[in-house]
Amino acid sequence: MLTARRSLPELGRMMPSGRSILVGLVLLLAGVGSYIAARDTSLFAVRTIDVSGGTPDLRRQVEAALSGELGRSLLRVDGASLDQRLSALPGVRSFSYDRAFPSTLRIVVRAEHAILVVRQGDRAFLVAASGRVLKSLAHPRRSKLPRLYVKKDVTLRVGGAAPRPVLVAASALAAIRTSTLPASVRFVRAGPAELTLLLGSGFEVRLGDVSDLRLKLAIARRILQATGAATANHAYLDVAVPERPVLNTNPQLGG
Repeated sequence: MLTARRSLPELGRMMPSGRSILVGLVLLLAGVGSYIAARDTSLFAVRTIDVSGGTPDLRRQVEAALSGELGRSLLRVDGASLDQRLSALPGVRSFSYDRAFPSTLRIVVRAEHAILVVRQGDRAFLVAASGRVLKSLAHPRRSKLPRLYVKKDVTLRVGGAAPRPVLVAASALAAIRTSTLPASVRFVRAGPAELTLLLGSGFEVRLGDVSDLRLKLAIARRILQATGAATANHAYLDVAVPERPVLNTNPQLGG
């Protein structure tokens, strides 16, 4: 195969000239300089914080938490600084942001989902599906969420992660959102190797440990729907071993 060889003069004509390289460098430096200047000018200062998602109360909390960003250049706003301000809000699960030039900072909030009321003596806390403690409750009886009772030595801090028994209970209730049981859950018992859901009728769904939780709930739902046993008082369904579920609807047999 024959290939044409270009002469050195031809190659030279194809290379950019020194003048064009110089002009390109000047334009690049001008662009960088303009960007640096824009970061410090009030031209793109944040004047509006537009928050969407979550509840109206949560959006107000987010606006207040980000009030320190007002006046800052949009080009200086970054995710790390926003996360530092919003991480103190228990109701915020995650967020995204966008710069709407010339002066608007847009925030989309994804809120935590309250799923459990934890009772500790005369105190009560609202816990999210993630296991995060959202807030204390002054009037817990007004809530229809399931209850979990814990001892006084269990540490619960608003904004912090719940201890393992509470986290286990929250995980089970979160799974029920996609594997609905025939009756609502009223109470939860959680221990090192015990996870039991008490339905409104007094019926117990015994799940054992947290392994194969969605499978256990799916089996429990199918059995309860087929038998109608969820309305039986002082009865239980044990699915701790999913391959060998045990249904007891005779209170006199114990178990």
